[in-house]
Amino acid sequence: MNIKAFFRTPLLVLCTLLSTTSYAETVWIDVRSAVEYSLDHIEGDLRIAHTDIVQRMHQLQPDLNTDIRLYCRSGGRAGKAMAALKEAGYKQVSNAGSINHARQERGLNQ
Repeated sequence: MNIKAFFRTPLLVLCTLLSTTSYAETVWIDVRSAVEYSLDHIEGDLRIAHTDIVQRMHQLQPDLNTDIRLYCRSGGRAGKAMAALKEAGYKQVSNAGSINHARQERGLNQ
């Protein structure tokens, strides 16, 4: 048996597995209204109304394993958006609560 071929096949399999694994960062989404967002928001985060969350996420992040963190004013709309995304098949969705909690969790200053 050729020793190079013995090591080459497992190495190719490992490289293929690693190249298809997603190492994407968490997607943070503000589900508040456009008016609330215009008054105060976290730079770089998406704003998607909780009523449009499933349709927009299918367009923007079709990978159902995307790590998604949602927030709003108090956590209520984020909870509704979370339930809708989970029902749509997204597996890693969580409610961060309020925009202030989202800032605290990420160590951002207000």
